[in-house]
Amino acid sequence: MVIFNMKDKDLISMNRRSAITLLTCMGFTLSLPSGLMASPELVQGEIDKIIKGSVTREAEIFLDVPEIAENGNQVKVSFEIESPMSEDDFVKEVYIFADGNPAPKVGKFEFTPFSGECFASTKMRLSKTQDVYLLAKFSDGNYALEKSTVKVTIGGCGG
Repeated sequence: MVIFNMKDKDLISMNRRSAITLLTCMGFTLSLPSGLMASPELVQGEIDKIIKGSVTREAEIFLDVPEIAENGNQVKVSFEIESPMSEDDFVKEVYIFADGNPAPKVGKFEFTPFSGECFASTKMRLSKTQDVYLLAKFSDGNYALEKSTVKVTIGGCGG
């Protein structure tokens, strides 16, 4: 096998066994789960990108997730946020994050004053025991954050 080296503009010769070993090691490295899972730091980074230094406020947020999920393939998550949902004060957006999944952002919901109430329910996959975060953006530009831990006994993402 011959590889072209752009830096030296030379051809590098590699035997078949070395090429197979190199490709196997690269494949193994890419398949490691630790590089594929989000982390609490990554979730915090995503939250920081959204809030951009805005003020957080106290809010009555009811994040309903099971303490123990027997199967991570379908974990029900629902929420309700106390808000007058008036023109002057309403919940605009709600984000859901999970810090152990390949992509930390699980969902985004948008609301208007015409929604009347701020609640939703969905299902998500959780690969392992992890924290689920709910970030609510209000019409005044402030945010509220809630977190809950879900223990997964059977992984939903191949875990």
